[in-house]
Amino acid sequence: MELHSHFNAENQTAFEHVIQHLKEKGIRITETRKAVVAYIIESDDHPSAEMIYQDLIPNYPNMSLATVYNNLKLLLEEGFVTKLKRTNDNTTYYDFMGHEHLNVICEVCGKITDFMDVEIPSLKKEAHTQQTGYKITKEVLSIYGICPDCQN
Repeated sequence: MELHSHFNAENQTAFEHVIQHLKEKGIRITETRKAVVAYIIESDDHPSAEMIYQDLIPNYPNMSLATVYNNLKLLLEEGFVTKLKRTNDNTTYYDFMGHEHLNVICEVCGKITDFMDVEIPSLKKEAHTQQTGYKITKEVLSIYGICPDCQN
């Protein structure tokens, strides 16, 4: 599928990987599902479901907000996106996890910035399972601080 002209090769590969994974699991690939996947992959922001819906509805007038939420839930379950929360904000934001990075969240304004040049040590899932009895399903790490704008 050819996406937007600014959809770079890395994002195109990520898109194809997600769609292929979903197909292999027997999940139906609709035009709105492809649109949500493409949106979350190419987003430079960390959008909420409402933001995704508002941006996509002009091109997909039959799409509902529930469709966006259902697709995000699926992508969460399959490990392609993670949920983010901002301080003093009940809105859930979403981040595509196609590349290793940390999320740095401002405690004052809620801005979320990707910190790309970092090695994230993987949890020893087996060790944590033995110690806690938990089945580890995902690893999420966010850093909170005060952004440069709010420091002034």
